[in-house]
Amino acid sequence: MSNLHSKIIGCGSYLPEKILTNYDIEKIVDTSHDWIFERTGIVQRHIASENESSVDMALHASLKALSMAELSANEIDMIIVATATPERKFPSTAVLLQNRLKIQQGFAFDINAACTGFVYALDVAHKYIQNKAAKNILVVGTEKMSSLLDCTDRNTCVLFGDGAGAIILSESNNPGILSTTIGSDGSYKDLLTVDIDSEFIKMKGNDVFKIAVKTMGKLAVSTLQKNNITINEIDWLIPHQANSRIINAIAKKISLSNEKVILTVDKHGNTSAASIPLALDDAYHNGSLQEGDLIMFEAFGAGFTWGSALLKF
Repeated sequence: MSNLHSKIIGCGSYLPEKILTNYDIEKIVDTSHDWIFERTGIVQRHIASENESSVDMALHASLKALSMAELSANEIDMIIVATATPERKFPSTAVLLQNRLKIQQGFAFDINAACTGFVYALDVAHKYIQNKAAKNILVVGTEKMSSLLDCTDRNTCVLFGDGAGAIILSESNNPGILSTTIGSDGSYKDLLTVDIDSEFIKMKGNDVFKIAVKTMGKLAVSTLQKNNITINEIDWLIPHQANSRIINAIAKKISLSNEKVILTVDKHGNTSAASIPLALDDAYHNGSLQEGDLIMFEAFGAGFTWGSALLKF
């Protein structure tokens, strides 16, 4: 088992065609482009059409990841989908995706850890490969966050967008994922939530901001210590894309240059579990990310949940 590694061999993403800018939102609710940008760093976000689901978006991203990995769908033996916005209450989004990909072998299930969902899914997939229970795993983050938004709530409707990102995690003889860490604390359950009776996001923004910065800063430091490396050895930090102020505060806290931070929140908004794989795919396709780069993923979400992963790309 010591020589068995799990490595990302393909990535893909999908963003809906419709773009909603801050100027568009100005016409819907009492806010302004400047107010939104100064507080969040967001300029625009993609919004899924009414008949476009989290499964539809996941399918597009998955096919691109399979193509990059040069695998056929029938070589996938496990699917994990991270989502807080499933197409149906059941069956799971992962099972629906399995069907759309015409995969009849293996198994599929969802994880809901809100914005940390992708890192949770990666942690589980990594352990399945280490335990020789799977060889090729499709891990997807897909969200239709627009379905949870109250367009009259100026504090939340400006933040979120829709999209999907996917990776193929495969058994490898070469180092890939070096470590994963996940955690949660349910005592903060009411600071960021969607109640069954309302179906809209409710958030106490200032509280979430403070705890997110503190938690992710400590998590980054512990991840470095766990792997006996310094911050200077990190090529890229790919954090959950919630808010540029949170991301910049974390980078400052761990003395990481902003030039080493992948930032996509300006054009994607907060896409919850989809944000890290979307940012990864964006960085790969714009040429920033190179094979062999040392990457840290970090996420924080409702629950609260949090997680990190250190990997060689």
